[in-house]
Amino acid sequence: MKSKEKKWYSLAPNSFIMGMLLALVGGYLDAYTYITRDGVFATAQTGNTVLFAVRAASPEYNGALQNVPPFLAFIAGVLVAEHMKARLDKHRRGVLALECVILFIVGRLPGSIPNMIVTISIAFVSSLQIATFNKLGKWSYNSTITTGNLRAAASASYEAFVHNDREAMKKFIGFSAIIISFIGGALIGTLFSTFLEYKAIWIASGIILVTTILYHKSREQEGTEEPIEMK
Repeated sequence: MKSKEKKWYSLAPNSFIMGMLLALVGGYLDAYTYITRDGVFATAQTGNTVLFAVRAASPEYNGALQNVPPFLAFIAGVLVAEHMKARLDKHRRGVLALECVILFIVGRLPGSIPNMIVTISIAFVSSLQIATFNKLGKWSYNSTITTGNLRAAASASYEAFVHNDREAMKKFIGFSAIIISFIGGALIGTLFSTFLEYKAIWIASGIILVTTILYHKSREQEGTEEPIEMK
């Protein structure tokens, strides 16, 4: 039986390319919500938690409330992702498609829409993304938060350069690529959000759309939804 030939669009759920695309979107969305939506991080709940505490301790403590709904929406997204994972074999494609549609709809909303609705929507789809795509090869990673990825890259760099560990070198390169993609997404998100304002989110929606198409073609080629280990 002939083995299936890899196509240029092969995109495994735990591949470097998938991780980089999602990290790009993660950085983009954080920059977008921070610039256009009252300085709230829709994807980075650590930042929201800190901002909540800082604002709660300040004279203008009422401002802390704006950080609570994204936090709750993030939790809801994780729960929905777990529910889909248990009940739907093709949940990964469904999550990507849902994220693409919601981000597109957010860009269609008028500027008069309360910022809270937008940040809640983005926090929800971001948590779906994190809960569904959380492996880079065999290693756990996060496409919207860099702290854990930075720790993993730094740790791997020691083993790679000091002990000449080839597996650690691959890990170092992979996590470095994720971090650079996240930073690149934040830079691009800042530029587009400054010029396009609310509609800048369509750029992120477009990236997810391309990712969804490539992933769908890849799954058709492989004939499976199971993650493919990187060799």
